[in-house]
Amino acid sequence: MTKVSAVSAMRIDPQAITIEGVNVHYGALRVLKDINLEIKPGELFAFLGPSGCGKTTLLRLIAGFLSATTGRVVVGNADLTNTPPWKRDVGMVFQSYALWPHMTVRKNIAFGLEERRLPRAEIDKRVDAALDLVGMRHLADRRPSQLSGGQQQRVAVARTIVIRPKVLLLDEPLSNLDAKMRVQVRQELRELQLRLGLTTIFVTHDQEEANTICDRIAVFSDGEIQQVGKPMDLYANPANLFVASFLGTANIIEGSVSGIGANRIFTTSSSVAIPVAENAVVPPGAKLVFRPQHCSLTPANPDDVRLSGTINTIEFLGAAVRYELKMGADSLLIELPFQSADMVKKEGDILETYLPRSAMLWLAD
Repeated sequence: MTKVSAVSAMRIDPQAITIEGVNVHYGALRVLKDINLEIKPGELFAFLGPSGCGKTTLLRLIAGFLSATTGRVVVGNADLTNTPPWKRDVGMVFQSYALWPHMTVRKNIAFGLEERRLPRAEIDKRVDAALDLVGMRHLADRRPSQLSGGQQQRVAVARTIVIRPKVLLLDEPLSNLDAKMRVQVRQELRELQLRLGLTTIFVTHDQEEANTICDRIAVFSDGEIQQVGKPMDLYANPANLFVASFLGTANIIEGSVSGIGANRIFTTSSSVAIPVAENAVVPPGAKLVFRPQHCSLTPANPDDVRLSGTINTIEFLGAAVRYELKMGADSLLIELPFQSADMVKKEGDILETYLPRSAMLWLAD
């Protein structure tokens, strides 16, 4: 069976997911706080955040393994809030893969279909299609202990999609893989998801994983959604300091604003004066935020802000060099393109850089 025919055998209509007013309490502890979310049909959507932020709790709630204190979960037009997990047509790939060690790859994939008492011919057809989709037909008779981590992950995905779920849930599916394998497998997951057109939720604490393969991301912190959007939009326009710091590297400088209109000045805690653009909206208590790569050695515009400091540390990143500057009591990270070793500055040198006003963000907690 070709991959094209395998996709045809497995593809189903993508479903939207609606989460309305969901709260989860464990006694006095609020684990999820008024979660409202719309996930579009066929999206690969990420729940992103640090450990303990509530993202896996919400995933398990969608799967039916947990119950909400208040609120509801709707898949397509079906309210699943009080539906047991085995009746939800929701497939979940666990972080540990949860493969049966005594079963072959084929038996692992067939298990869910056998439990549903499908005819043997239908089971064999679906299992073969799933094996072809994940490129595991030649390893169908092996056991999990005879597979690599990446191969085990593919089996776990095949076992889930073979039941033709309406929604696919992935709980940190790459966490057990080494760095090189993670890059390969996450791309395989994306390609498979696109071929199947399956609405998929991907839980991760790794912002690079979420940025590279997901259509949209919900950033979680302390049981709340901080912001929802496309990866580039979240990176360029974070809603608050948490999102800015969690999505990539950011300079966050404390200070206060004085003056009015075009004469506003942001004075850092080290008494460095930085002009504020006339049209900039600066919320009360805001801090200056900008990305290290937004600085350059020469000004692109006459009103670029000059930042100067002493180089404290240097990191070679391959395509770029990251300098940590001491600007009074403040530390700044500046990334400049790497061109040649003899052009790299040295620790103790004074580095003068220029920051466009358009790259300056003013964010509060």
